[in-house]
Amino acid sequence: MESCPSVKNILLLDSEGGRIAVKYYSDDWATNNAKEAFEKSIFTKTQKTNARTEAEIAMLENNIVVYKFVQDLHFFVTGGDDENELILSTVLQGFFDAVGLLLRGNVDKKEALENLDLILLCLDEIIDGGIILETDANVIAGKVASHSVDSGAPLSEQTISQALATAREHLTRSLLSG
Repeated sequence: MESCPSVKNILLLDSEGGRIAVKYYSDDWATNNAKEAFEKSIFTKTQKTNARTEAEIAMLENNIVVYKFVQDLHFFVTGGDDENELILSTVLQGFFDAVGLLLRGNVDKKEALENLDLILLCLDEIIDGGIILETDANVIAGKVASHSVDSGAPLSEQTISQALATAREHLTRSLLSG
């Protein structure tokens, strides 16, 4: 039986290879030093390529890495060497496009850092524990925007609205799966 496609990590690095937003879903890199070493090696291997118009694919340390650059940001999605490159590419494109929508087309390091909360929420909407949940940029950006709309509400109302949104989501999933 085939296993569900999974992602080992999603990285958003700046033009010098520094971290903007990263999420690891695999124990392949147990320590923070190992994670940073992987980020440095992936950045070094890909920095001279021209992945600005469409995604590129590379093999690194028995992993498939799909990546794309815009302005001074480098987007990476990593999967195992047995993962489907098209699925990883779809995850990358969904992340890339959702960030573009959330940052209103101003996709650069400064804007990404100012809206880091939205980018981290975006990562949470795309993948949970390495399992791909969503790849449609409009759906991802819509869910992230709905979370951030409530941030102006008083704290007591915000937690209720978040609880209702979570309950609605669980109900929808249970109805669709059953």
